[in-house]
Amino acid sequence: MSKFKPSLVTLALISAGLVGTVHAADAEKKDAKQQAAEATKKAIEKIEVTGFRRSVIQSLNTKRYSSSVVEALSAEDIGKLPDSSIAESIARLPGLSAQRLDGRASRVTIRGFGENESSTTFNGREQVSIGDNRGVEFDLYPSEIMSGVTVYKTPDSSLEGEGIAGVIDLQTIKPLSVDERVIQFNGQMEQTGLDKLNPDGDKTGFRGTFSYVDKFADDTIGVAFAHSMMSSPNQENRWNAWGYPEFEVGGKQFSILGGAKPFVRSSTLDRDSTMLVIEASPNDDLHMTFDALYVDFLDTKILRGIEVPFAWGQGSIDAATATVDEASGFVTSAVTKGQRVVVRNDVEEREADLLSLGFNTNWTLNETWAIDADVSYSRVKRKIWSVETYAGTGRGDNAGVADNIGYSFDGGNTGAKFTHELDYSDYDLIQLGGPLSWGGSEALNNKYGIKDTPQANTAQDGFINAPEIDDELTSLKLAATQQIDSEIVSDITYGISHRSREKNKNSEGYYMTLNAFPGTLVVPEQYREGSVSLDFIGMGDMIAYDTRGLIDDGYYSLTAQSLTEVSHVTKSWNVEEKITSAFVKADINAEINDMPLTGNVGVRYVRTKQSSNGAAGNKVNGEIVTSSTYAEHSYSHVLPSLNLSLKLDDDQNLRFGAAKTISRARMNDMNASSEANYNTTNQPDQNGNFWSISGGNTQLDPKEAVGYDLTYENYFSPEGYFSVAYFYKDLSSWIFNDTFEQDMTGVADPTTGIVPPADRSTATGSGKINGGGGSLNGYEFSVTFPFNMLSDSLDGLGIIASHTSVSSDIKDHNDNDYELPGFSERIQSFTLYYEKSGFESRVSMRKRSDFKGDVYGIGFDTSQVDIRGETIVDAQIGYNFGDAGVESLEGLSIFLQGQNLTDEPFTSLSGDNALQVRDYQQYGRTFLLGFSYKL
Repeated sequence: MSKFKPSLVTLALISAGLVGTVHAADAEKKDAKQQAAEATKKAIEKIEVTGFRRSVIQSLNTKRYSSSVVEALSAEDIGKLPDSSIAESIARLPGLSAQRLDGRASRVTIRGFGENESSTTFNGREQVSIGDNRGVEFDLYPSEIMSGVTVYKTPDSSLEGEGIAGVIDLQTIKPLSVDERVIQFNGQMEQTGLDKLNPDGDKTGFRGTFSYVDKFADDTIGVAFAHSMMSSPNQENRWNAWGYPEFEVGGKQFSILGGAKPFVRSSTLDRDSTMLVIEASPNDDLHMTFDALYVDFLDTKILRGIEVPFAWGQGSIDAATATVDEASGFVTSAVTKGQRVVVRNDVEEREADLLSLGFNTNWTLNETWAIDADVSYSRVKRKIWSVETYAGTGRGDNAGVADNIGYSFDGGNTGAKFTHELDYSDYDLIQLGGPLSWGGSEALNNKYGIKDTPQANTAQDGFINAPEIDDELTSLKLAATQQIDSEIVSDITYGISHRSREKNKNSEGYYMTLNAFPGTLVVPEQYREGSVSLDFIGMGDMIAYDTRGLIDDGYYSLTAQSLTEVSHVTKSWNVEEKITSAFVKADINAEINDMPLTGNVGVRYVRTKQSSNGAAGNKVNGEIVTSSTYAEHSYSHVLPSLNLSLKLDDDQNLRFGAAKTISRARMNDMNASSEANYNTTNQPDQNGNFWSISGGNTQLDPKEAVGYDLTYENYFSPEGYFSVAYFYKDLSSWIFNDTFEQDMTGVADPTTGIVPPADRSTATGSGKINGGGGSLNGYEFSVTFPFNMLSDSLDGLGIIASHTSVSSDIKDHNDNDYELPGFSERIQSFTLYYEKSGFESRVSMRKRSDFKGDVYGIGFDTSQVDIRGETIVDAQIGYNFGDAGVESLEGLSIFLQGQNLTDEPFTSLSGDNALQVRDYQQYGRTFLLGFSYKL
């Protein structure tokens, strides 16, 4: 039997992107060392491509020689398209897509599964997240300093991250693999296509990166350092609807616009990132790597708009002006008389600090055994400071001048256009102060002594949301690999790992009241910013003022919402996870009818203990009363996996993968905080419980699935391949909303402070439960085709394309149809590139069909909405002077890039009616002019 092992022959070549020229048929006739030497020589002689084409080869080789089904990006893929986040680069891979957040790709889905069903690792280690749940928001991660990305669509037992959809591994550079010292500067100027929508916003920005890579001590120590700075502006015209209430007239159902909250937004994302990698290999048997990543992230938004309460407002609808869509019963246009609106000047700051540290040691004990040890730590702290301030023609429901306001939907998905009669840019007319009686807070009414007066509920002139997240993860992994002299198995890896994660959320909000209360306040001259245009919704100009300056200078008093609002109790929590795993994996190296068969088979045992500290809260006599709560839950899983790759000939592979996988519940769904009520009567509820609670469910188990993948691959050239894949997931358990039972032992009745007897210590909870199931399946086609296969005159021209089609049949616990978050029936990507003699150009498209996605709602709670499909087009043109033979400018390249060239909006709907638009967000185009210079 042949002892040819691709892992031995191609290890060095994969990193250089040169393996595409190695012919396995010749290699099988020689021993491993001779094969490696000859293949390396051939590769160096034949492959002279650089830039993007080289990165294509690197990515194909990662995919070709992986034991699992993977997609890959090389450093050139990311560096050549300097996206604001790595998500925009990942979203171009086959079967992957991204959801935009404020115009930037942030959340990544794999083959129809949302971001919470995949795991993100950094150099193989699980990562923390800045949101309430597990899904990583990728705009935190800079694409400029990453070396590559590997997306595992089928797992093996040694992977640390768990996810039904897959694992996304972000990678830093390995300095010892670099041939020579690198000192490189990158810089870009950025400009938004939309004009600056707020006078105090930014239209231009910049990005800059310094990189240094070198080796010392006879190439036994390597150092890589990179620092990246980014100040990226973004503009948005945003239409947002409150909802569409239904009513009945003459036995017919009608619906109408309830209200709208349109804004113009100007934001700036400031991100400083620092990466350090130290690699040491003092001898052939010992290899050590330390890596660190620090990210300082600040996203500042300025939002100005007019909140229009239509059907839910004060005005009376003029029936003569109403137009009804007969098919849906939706009132597409109408006019209200006597309507008062709220003029909003808002500011939001989303700040996060990420630190990730890792140390890995690989020690070869002898010819048979090697030991691998890995320890890591990551932490992120996130703070949000989101301010709303209100202005209008007077304080309260009945003061000030009313307006006659009409609206009309144009039949598209762009929202409604309004008509109005007042001038909202008049600083004498529009004054600070709550124009509607929305401040229904006992805390405010009591504080200002207006509870039983005509001024009740009028003391809210603004609001601040201030939630905080602290997520911390420590992990340790030990593994040993044993070489096996076998006709089937080449080596066996045994390992154990432990991960400890703790996530804390603190929720708070503050009512804002002008010190001028009960009067209003004309905006002082020093805080006036002129006006902003709301012509995109037909409301003309409105006043613009410095919200932060007014707050900092003491014009408002703050009152904590948590004094009389129990929601902050239920939204504040601590969740801990301790995950202990043991795994064994056997690497396969066999033959079937003279065809090499490689891959792995293994099993992973995972034991999880999760616990949560929280509070059970209630309102008693107008005050919030809380009791501490604690709950824990343990579970274990056995997760087998199999990956096989049959080499049909030099170019063709047939792959098969099968594995059982899990996705853990969202951390905010399994917390112990709740709003609790105790029934003091002698009659329990229908479930036999005396307590009722709403909040998290600490007893949630992970979602489970068994997946299968069959893939055919044909690598017909070093730069070209095509593949066809079929995949199937059998989902045996999911998570849905319903009721559950929870233990309340030791929790006191909020009303009396007395702990109920043991036989009355269970509660009927409303929240998330396990149940249901079904299947998801689909097919995938991808191709990379260099046109030099057709003619030498077309050398440098090529395409990269993919199409994924997915269908699902999933039922909830009540046997109702269920649509997965993030699920799109169709996902497509296409790139046309040309690179020759220094000239570089590319056009890329990524497209997905409609899907359900998470957006931030009131109080920064996530809510799921129906999002329309979108097509995003980017393009880049550049010139590399060194590749063009300009010796005096060797190392210099320049480029011009355009993002979102078709000005594709983000659109979500309220239900199935395409006329009832929830969000319409127009971001415009973004342009970058940049350079790269390597010394």
